Amino acid sequence: MSNLTCQQCKQPIQIDDSLSDLTPSNYELIASSIPKATSGGGGSTRYGTTRQELLAKTPGHPSVKNAWERSQGNNYASDGAATSRRRPGTYAGSANRHRASVAGGESFVLLQDSIVRNIPASPPNGKGKGKEPQQQQEPQQQQQTGQIVSLSPLSHHLRSVTKLYGVLSAKTELDHPLCHECTHLLVGILNKQLEEMTKERDGYIAFEKQIKKEREREGDKALLEGEAQKRLQQLEKEEESALTALLEADRERAILEAEIEQLERDEQQLAEEEAEFWRVYNSLTVAQSEENAKLNSLRAAYAADSAALERLENTNVYNDAFCIGQEGPVFGTINGLRFGRTGTVDGHPVTVEFPEINAAWGQVVLLTHVIARKLDFTFERWRLIPLGSFSKIEATPNGAHYELYDPGELALMQMLHRRRFNTGMVGFLDCLKQLMDHAKSQDPSIQFPDYCIINNDRIGEHSIKLQVSFGSGDETWTRALKSVLRALKGLLLYATR
Repeated sequence: MSNLTCQQCKQPIQIDDSLSDLTPSNYELIASSIPKATSGGGGSTRYGTTRQELLAKTPGHPSVKNAWERSQGNNYASDGAATSRRRPGTYAGSANRHRASVAGGESFVLLQDSIVRNIPASPPNGKGKGKEPQQQQEPQQQQQTGQIVSLSPLSHHLRSVTKLYGVLSAKTELDHPLCHECTHLLVGILNKQLEEMTKERDGYIAFEKQIKKEREREGDKALLEGEAQKRLQQLEKEEESALTALLEADRERAILEAEIEQLERDEQQLAEEEAEFWRVYNSLTVAQSEENAKLNSLRAAYAADSAALERLENTNVYNDAFCIGQEGPVFGTINGLRFGRTGTVDGHPVTVEFPEINAAWGQVVLLTHVIARKLDFTFERWRLIPLGSFSKIEATPNGAHYELYDPGELALMQMLHRRRFNTGMVGFLDCLKQLMDHAKSQDPSIQFPDYCIINNDRIGEHSIKLQVSFGSGDETWTRALKSVLRALKGLLLYATR
């Protein structure tokens, strides 16, 4: 008895003593009380709940549940393999015949493979232990060849218990025997199924009561059928009108969806145009700000330049470059240089050295040359050569050069040089006279005073020549040079107006 194992968790089990001696009447009573299996599948119940879900809801140790699941998977796999090896239709019929033929008074039962594998080859008293390896090899050879061998006789108690387990295995979905834990787990699963079936039964009862109440409210069946027919016709008309309205609504919906899509595209286009507008507006605003800044800067520069231009227009650069004045009643000055030899200043006699006079002659020659160039006038017979304190004048007919300065040498050399100096000064008066005549021809309104009238070597009443003797005629020469400066000042005003 102790060699039996649980067909689910494969653990050895101990058979209860009440199953040791079963009388035929007890066996018949137990076999007839076992109900037939109502579920043909192994993966799901008839109510849509799988075994895994029921097993998860059933309380039990995790190791027992795992062993239960493995045994169920092995059983279903072996059943499926056996079914695939048989021709369709033969397995179900033979199984049904076997299970239908099993009863309490029969002399044999169809045992499951799990029971056959676990039946020992020798009696449990331990005899024949030396033949155990040969007995273990024989079932393996029998499985490989597919032949069914006859087992050794079992004891009466083991046959009765094994027969009872075969009946249980044939009429239920599980192989037997089962241990206490697997039985408790099976009872939990069956209780879950019972609860679900109870709920389903209650639902059917409530539905049946509701149908009975509805039939009681309907009254006469014929009248109700007529009303139902009319109601059906009315509903059909309403259905047609509803379908027509639905189609119309679908068409309107399609039109509205198209309009919405168009509006969305227009909105997106307007958004893009707005973004582009603001981008251009911002760039133009920045450009306008920059241009306004430039304009303000240009206006400020223009105002400053206009003020400078007005100041420059009111400024006579020639007057600044050639400042003509006088010092005392006799001396004329140009740029602070006294243009004359002797005179009185503040009642004191003054004699000017020739280096200062030579520098003044350089300024006078340069001013005359500038006025002639500004009036675009060319002198006849003469050409002025402004060289500062050593300026000269050239007679163009013969190319002779005459100095317009006094070197201040020894008396003999000074007498020889003074003649050339006088010739040059007379030539300068001729150039000044030509320039004055040109200005009068251009503007007859110009009038020069009498002390500026030039006649040969005289200007006004004074001669431009120096006397050969020292000290004689220096004051007359000084007055003549002052008249030259006055004439040049009149010509400067005419040229720069």
